[in-house]
Amino acid sequence: MKVSSRIKNVSQSMTLALSAKAKQMKKQGIDVVGFGAGEPDFDTPEHIKAKAVEDIQNGFTKYTPASGILELKEAICEKFKRDNGLVYTPQQVIVSPGAKYSLYNAIMCLLDEGDEVIIPSPYWLTYPEQVKAAGGKPVFIEAGIENEFKITPEQLKAAVTPRTVGFILNSPSNPTGALYSRKELEKLADILLENKICVLSDEIYENLVYDDESFVSFATLRPELMDHTITINGVSKTYAMTGWRIGYAAGPKEFIAAMGRLQSHSTSNPTSFTQRACIVALLGDQSCVAEMRCAFDERRRFMVERLNAMAGITCATPKGAFYVFPDVSAIYGKKIADQEITGSMVLADVLLDHFKVGVVPGLPFGDDNCVRLSYALSMEDIKKGLDRIGEALSKAS
Repeated sequence: MKVSSRIKNVSQSMTLALSAKAKQMKKQGIDVVGFGAGEPDFDTPEHIKAKAVEDIQNGFTKYTPASGILELKEAICEKFKRDNGLVYTPQQVIVSPGAKYSLYNAIMCLLDEGDEVIIPSPYWLTYPEQVKAAGGKPVFIEAGIENEFKITPEQLKAAVTPRTVGFILNSPSNPTGALYSRKELEKLADILLENKICVLSDEIYENLVYDDESFVSFATLRPELMDHTITINGVSKTYAMTGWRIGYAAGPKEFIAAMGRLQSHSTSNPTSFTQRACIVALLGDQSCVAEMRCAFDERRRFMVERLNAMAGITCATPKGAFYVFPDVSAIYGKKIADQEITGSMVLADVLLDHFKVGVVPGLPFGDDNCVRLSYALSMEDIKKGLDRIGEALSKAS
């Protein structure tokens, strides 16, 4: 069968592939510690699960409107007003099967063939692949560890061309945990507004912010940004609901309507009985969010301290999300387990095959000097995994 050239150009998700390999090793009885998963290790809170069970038992299992039920859209509007000071109507909101699809849907509706989208690097590896799938061209701006993995206004201005139609912002960031301040975002907003560039603001980690830092929703920076921003979020990270597949987007009414038309011909509606459970998540007891954030914070501090104590590793302190992104390039050129470490891909393979610890190479995220480790796993596993990484590095020669 013929495969389109557009899809041939799309790469497999490295995070899912490595996670699958680690899980397969575990099924074989191998004691593997996996730092690769991008999902909380907590269970979905009971009050949320109870609502889904109730809806299943009561027969709320049929089709819903393709863009989501009105009650959930209203709850999302309430959430935006309560948490972000953003005022949307239900007609400006779409509910999708996961935030990843919300993003894909928006990109498909935004891009024509050859249009450019600026993406700060390191980036979530899905961003450029979705842009390519839509016929667009990803344009990367490198932001290294020396600048806390954040781009400057000067870099953004230099990257804009007549073909630029979009900019993807992810703050807090996957994979780095970088968090932009209001002042930093305002400087970027001025350039984006001047050039009439649409902003896709991925805010999925908004509730995972540490060290008394504040999350800033991009569309709040300037009144005019409401007409130029698609705000994307979901319940997966905040409420440990990764498998429930509910994400949402908000923006200009006409653009959201276009996303709705596309969704009606692709996925159709989000799963029925998960939608009303998401209302409970968004508007119900939020103490579970604080409890998870507190646990993540403890693990974050421990991991940063341990990693920085290891020879050959430099680890910036992330301000959000649940990942660290240490620079391991000082190890390159050395040998571990009789294999020369030439980059993050080789290091990840050696750690998994010889030391039974899974990390995600930085290369697919746009920075081969680094690897990504999630701290969305138990402290016991974190300690065990870091011990194994330390053992591996001690053998580097």
